[in-house]
Amino acid sequence: MTILHAIILGIVEGLTEFLPISSTAHLDLSRQLLGLAEDEFILSFEIIIQLGAILAVLTLFWAKIWRNLTYYFQTLSLAFLPTALIGFLVYGFIKSLLGNNLVAGLSLLLGGVIIIYLEQFYFKKNPPTLSSVSSTKAWQIGLFQAISMIPGVSRAGATIMSGMSLGLSRQTMVEFSFLLAIPTMLAATGYDFLKNYQSIINGNLTLLAIGFISAFISALIVVKLFIKFVQKNDFTAFGIYRIILGLIVVSVFFWS
Repeated sequence: MTILHAIILGIVEGLTEFLPISSTAHLDLSRQLLGLAEDEFILSFEIIIQLGAILAVLTLFWAKIWRNLTYYFQTLSLAFLPTALIGFLVYGFIKSLLGNNLVAGLSLLLGGVIIIYLEQFYFKKNPPTLSSVSSTKAWQIGLFQAISMIPGVSRAGATIMSGMSLGLSRQTMVEFSFLLAIPTMLAATGYDFLKNYQSIINGNLTLLAIGFISAFISALIVVKLFIKFVQKNDFTAFGIYRIILGLIVVSVFFWS
């Protein structure tokens, strides 16, 4: 793995983490296209550079979080809990799926169909404010987020579309998905570090730092643009993109 590889993977992480297209699938596919072998350091690298994307969210939203810290702590904790419990139980199985192009391709394809389907019947019942996310809805969104541990599903896609199916606005769910990423990805990174700290420490820390910075910068740009995009557009284009990419990935899997 070279510095250029670290930069590219960091940019891919930042560009895809908060969009409903699955950063895990895109990182796996990018790694394969770059010809990088799947080892413990690479797998941990892909998880740890998520902290760069998280820092971008904290940079943009820290003031809003601070103004209503109690609400965010309670609501995000409820939404995070199902993912934490399920993730702890199936960590080994989920990590074994990383790099499985058939799983990623089918998940991308099915997720795209679901996004387009839900957009056809979406009806906003609640105002576009984060306070409209009740404790019950936060828990339900957290259950759907747990599904996103499967490569190709997309954490952002699962949280945003589940919230919309509960009647929450697109703007609300995009911001809530940003914020829910903070505890979710911090926990995933911390747990992975505890499980694989030896391979991380023995790996190239410079590459980790470069990937982190690349993810931070690209995520900072994407988050700002995505907020503006969702104010005037729906997610149908992302659904179409997922279907096209999913078909390509599945086709290559069976033909290779």
